[in-house]
Amino acid sequence: MTSGTQTLKDAVNETMREWTQRVQDTHYVLGSVMGPHPFPTIVRDFQNVIGREVKQQLLEKEGRLPEVLLACVGGGSNAMGLFYDFIEDANVRLICCEAAGHGVATDKSAATIATGTVGIFHGMKSYFCQDQYGQIAPVYSISAGLDYPGMGHEAGH
Repeated sequence: MTSGTQTLKDAVNETMREWTQRVQDTHYVLGSVMGPHPFPTIVRDFQNVIGREVKQQLLEKEGRLPEVLLACVGGGSNAMGLFYDFIEDANVRLICCEAAGHGVATDKSAATIATGTVGIFHGMKSYFCQDQYGQIAPVYSISAGLDYPGMGHEAGH
């Protein structure tokens, strides 16, 4: 069945709604670094194999760390997976890219870094595209996963 805006936000909404009604026989693990603890940590740690391999291979092949790491952030699992092993490396610049859709100044965007404000959604405090009353704004991206109206709390700090 197709419903809502067919975005990551709506998928998480529906899944959390179902999960909370069936806690006796269901366990839900988010696929992004969002939601209440321990889900962001679980996903980050599983995705972190990416960052560990990047670090190990660059040290083996190049004998040095990268100057810059670049990753897209929506739900943020790939970004935190890549970045986590480099957070303490002061000389490695970590850059998050986001879905600007039809432009940051339009309502057809998912540019949380550029336009988001601090709020609480899906059980976490982070930056979200929202109105002055904290209501989550509709977002837009052609990419599934980048159409989320916020970012995981680690990427937002």
